[in-house]
Amino acid sequence: MLILKNTGVLNKLRWSILLGILAFFSFACEDAINVDLPETETRLIVNGIVRVDTSKEFLPVEIKVTETSDFFSEPIVAELESAVILVGQRDPDDPFNLSFGTRILREYESGTGIYEPDTIGNDVDERIRTEFLDENTVFFLVVEHNGKRYAGQTIYSPSVPIDLVEQGNETLFDEDDTEIKITITDVADSKNYYVFDFDEGEFLALDDQFIDGQEFEFSYFVERDLESGEEFEVSILGADQQFFNYMDLLIEQTEDDGGIFQTPATTPRGNMFDVTGLDNIEIFDNVGRPESFALGYFAVVQEFKQSITIE
Repeated sequence: MLILKNTGVLNKLRWSILLGILAFFSFACEDAINVDLPETETRLIVNGIVRVDTSKEFLPVEIKVTETSDFFSEPIVAELESAVILVGQRDPDDPFNLSFGTRILREYESGTGIYEPDTIGNDVDERIRTEFLDENTVFFLVVEHNGKRYAGQTIYSPSVPIDLVEQGNETLFDEDDTEIKITITDVADSKNYYVFDFDEGEFLALDDQFIDGQEFEFSYFVERDLESGEEFEVSILGADQQFFNYMDLLIEQTEDDGGIFQTPATTPRGNMFDVTGLDNIEIFDNVGRPESFALGYFAVVQEFKQSITIE
């Protein structure tokens, strides 16, 4: 073993090491790092989930449209050339036998990107009444943006009420988790899908594969901090299989903690397709344009809510 007893030599060695470290960090701090971010095509985003309270007279139609921007920026408000909703009834024995009424949407406040049924621009009230809704009610949303026409089709999806919401005292992974226990009763002898909304971007998709016609209780552990005395609201939305699959994929990607530079496995595609130039809107979902679509989703779903006070 070599032992250095000369303090002068030791001091020189220490200063040399220190200066080397300082020089390295000074160089590292001054050296700019360029990150090549992927260039993405600007797309229209349609937030068209219409949540229906059947105790109200009209559907609360409020379609919000934005556009994707660069990597680190928030979406920007979009302006449409036109927007309409077509409402009709399908014959269960002849699903292609459809007749529609057209409801015009307008942006009441310029620059908001929010389009609602027109109640002042025409002699006809364009709002849609809830009394005519059933499982055979069909909706089309058709919007025009930057010379392109997009259309989305959906059927009205009923839900079931929430029987009970209560706070539990169990935890999952974090001792600060809040357990929320929810009870519903599924409708028997039919295939049902549900989407639960716990606010602030927390959702859960559920189907009735194993609970058909049964009373079902489950626990959801809220990840964010909830304060004692805070009101917590749970919503249950009806869904068809397509909307269920879309939300299930979104939830899966949201829970994937891969970091901001993680490439998504897939781009969640909603049901707003490019139908520019098509004559037959009934086949708009198979137009041979796999890369031309809007983001987001259009659905008309029944909603029930229930609230509790956090202890």
